Amino acid sequence: MAPSADRARWLLAGVALAALAYFVLVHWWFTAPMMAMGGEITRLRDEQLALRMEIAQRPALEAELQRVRAFEAGNTAYLPEANRQLATAALVQRLEAVVSQASQQSSRCQITARTPTEGRSDEPFVRATVQVRLRCGMPELAAVLHELESGSPQLFVDNLDLLSRASYLGAVQESGAVDVNFNLYGYLLEVPGVPGA
Repeated sequence: MAPSADRARWLLAGVALAALAYFVLVHWWFTAPMMAMGGEITRLRDEQLALRMEIAQRPALEAELQRVRAFEAGNTAYLPEANRQLATAALVQRLEAVVSQASQQSSRCQITARTPTEGRSDEPFVRATVQVRLRCGMPELAAVLHELESGSPQLFVDNLDLLSRASYLGAVQESGAVDVNFNLYGYLLEVPGVPGA
C-alpha cells in the first residue's frame, strides 16, 4: 500500500509539474498570443464587413446626393448672387422696386435710409442684410412688407420698429405716415468657409 501511495503522490506531483510547465512555457508564450490574435482577426473581419456594407451603399448615396444637388440648384429660396456684396446690392434694388410699386404717389412711401450690414457669422449660410428706414402710410407699408416677404427669393424682415410721426409732430399727422425701421435679409446658398458649396 505504501508503494502505491508513493506512486500516486509522484503521479500527482508530475501532473502538477506538467500543468505548471504548460502555463509557464506554453500558455504565456504560445496560447495567449494566439488567442489575442484570434480576437484581433475577428474584430478586423467585423470591421471589414461593416466597411464593405458602407461601400455597397455608395451608388445609392451618390444618386441621392445628385438629386439633392439638382433640387438645390433649382431652389429659388436662396439669393442667386455669388457673394454677400452682390446679394446686398440686389436686396437694395428689390427694396427700391417694391417701394416704388407700393403707391401711385411717391410721397406716400419713401426710402429714407438703406445701410448694408454684416450678417451674423454663427449661421450655417451666408446672410446678406440691409438696415432699412422708410416713411410710409400704413396701407403702403403693409403692401411693401407683404411683397418683400412673399416673393422669391425668400426674404425676411426682422427688428421691425414703427414710430408714428404724430408722436413727435404733435397733433398734426403727415397723411398717416409712420417712420419704419427694419432689417431686410436673405440667405445665399454658399456655406461660410466652404468654397463652392
